[in-house]
This record gives sequence, C-alpha cells and structure tokens, in this order.
Amino acid sequence: MYHGKNRTGFLPWTHAESRLVRSRSYWICTSRPDGRPHAAPVWGLWHEGALYFGTHRESRKAKNIAANRSVSVHLESADDLVIVEGEAEEVVDQQRLAKKVGADYKKKYGMAWFVTPETIAYRVRPRVVLAWTEKEFPKNSTRWQFTTETQSRRG
Repeated sequence: MYHGKNRTGFLPWTHAESRLVRSRSYWICTSRPDGRPHAAPVWGLWHEGALYFGTHRESRKAKNIAANRSVSVHLESADDLVIVEGEAEEVVDQQRLAKKVGADYKKKYGMAWFVTPETIAYRVRPRVVLAWTEKEFPKNSTRWQFTTETQSRRG
C-alpha cells in the first residue's frame, strides 16, 4: 500500500476486486515494438485473482504482447479507478479455460467464451494494483504489490 505520514483511509482489496469483477470493458495497454503505446478495450473476466481476455492472433495487442508481455489494464471509470500492472501469459488450453469461465462469461456478456484457431487467450496476474476514488483522492490512493508467491496463491 502507499505509505505516508499519518495515512488512513486506504481502500480495502475487496473494493478493487469487486470493481475488477463488475467491469464490462477492460482497457489493455501495451507497447508496440518501436516503443509507441497502444490501448484497446476488450471484454474479459476477473477470475481467481487474474484477468482473462482474448483477442485475434493477428491483432495489434497480440503482436505487442508477443514482443513484450508487460501490460497495464485500466477500467472504464476514472472516478473509481483501478489499474492492474502485470504480464500477459498465453492460456494454452482455451477449451479448458472456456469450461472454467464459460458460465460466468455468458452471464456477463450473453454469449459463450469465443474459441477458434484464430483467437488467443491471455491471463494477467497482477504485479501491482493501484486504486482510488475521485471524491477521496489522494487520501484513499492505495497500491498493492504482489509477489510471484502471492500471485500463485491468488489463482
């Protein structure tokens, strides 16, 4: 968490996690091979401590992730902000993933998790999560840092 003199008012992890679960769209921020930034919205699911999303294998974000797995994920609102920083890992067994998250995805979006040979699925486990609300900023600005060990325990 952010630490400062006499700081109180940090957000609980449950606040950030509930926003990650409820969000409809997630902005995936990547870097092009020449270093220029790229941001694109995707549908996805926060499941067992990680964000899962898919894209076409030839999309700009997939090409960027192939060159540099570091990503930043932002939710839709800057009034109740959550930012996840981590690495996008390819989910090799998409059929298994679809079985694992399919019901939640269908409930959220009204359609099945999309699996074709042209799609690629990613899991982003958080390394750092930032959150705050506009009304209480900067008093409630909160930072969580996850180690490889805590990532493994979270999902």
